[in-house]
Amino acid sequence: MTADVWLPIPPEEIEGLPEGPNYLFWNGDHDYPGDPADCAFYVVPYMKPVEVCVRPLPEMTGVQVLQTLSAGVDNIQPGLGRLHPGVRLCNARGVHEASTGELTLALILASLRGIPDFVRAQAKGEWLGGFRPALADKSVLIVGYGSIGAAIEDRLAPFELARVARVARSERTTARGPVHPLTELPALLPEADIVILATPLTDQTRGLVNGDFLARMKDGALLVNVARGPVVDTKALLAELEAGRLTAALDVTDPEPLPPGHPLWQAPGVLISPHVGGPTSAFRPRAERLLVDQLSRFVNREPLRNVILTTGTIDT
Repeated sequence: MTADVWLPIPPEEIEGLPEGPNYLFWNGDHDYPGDPADCAFYVVPYMKPVEVCVRPLPEMTGVQVLQTLSAGVDNIQPGLGRLHPGVRLCNARGVHEASTGELTLALILASLRGIPDFVRAQAKGEWLGGFRPALADKSVLIVGYGSIGAAIEDRLAPFELARVARVARSERTTARGPVHPLTELPALLPEADIVILATPLTDQTRGLVNGDFLARMKDGALLVNVARGPVVDTKALLAELEAGRLTAALDVTDPEPLPPGHPLWQAPGVLISPHVGGPTSAFRPRAERLLVDQLSRFVNREPLRNVILTTGTIDT
């Protein structure tokens, strides 16, 4: 029987899909496009709630590959325990680096140069001058130095920074310099003017940015979160913002979406964007290229890219 492939993009809109599979469109609707038991390759709907993404998994008895279109896999990981052993989970490395790198730079510059204040002043017809900090000569710490963290540094490179420090789960060396392990984070935080969070959400990183983390940041430092909301303890961040000691630029929050009336909306020194790091015009062509490549590899029984884990192994 021909294997089904579930895609969250209409298959007729993706040029170059390999022949063989039966392509079905499903983007999280109530009704399934076919029998989940016949699905061999499940591309997880993008920017949908966890409960939507994991809903078909218990019935996907023949699935072989789960492919996310997000850099993280937290939207599908809660359902992995319902799958049989041997299912490969792949992330979307290579899809979001450009968009997330751009937004990170935009959030930093907007926060430092006071763009939100200018927008509010323009609406009132006010000429708001004054002195603002520059990005030049700042010390930056990137927490989470995978492909997105590296893309962020690429975009920061022309801005005459004093220093860039990099932190990841494990120590290594890159062309741009050393990557420090998480254990060295407490010593690096006090030196940074800007701390950028680009780490995936895992058991290790959930609540990483707690009261102790924030207390180690220097007075007046900027925290930028383009990772996941639960990486940051919202209550602890609010305390620092309301005290005026730190500022923040957040593309993600906890809770999310941030409900009306939440104190984070009105906290001083915070700029909030509504989780828009990935969904830009750059997303679709990169996502389609990834899917064509992965499905060609799947059909031809070649090794897949971006395999994060395989169910039934110790990594699960």
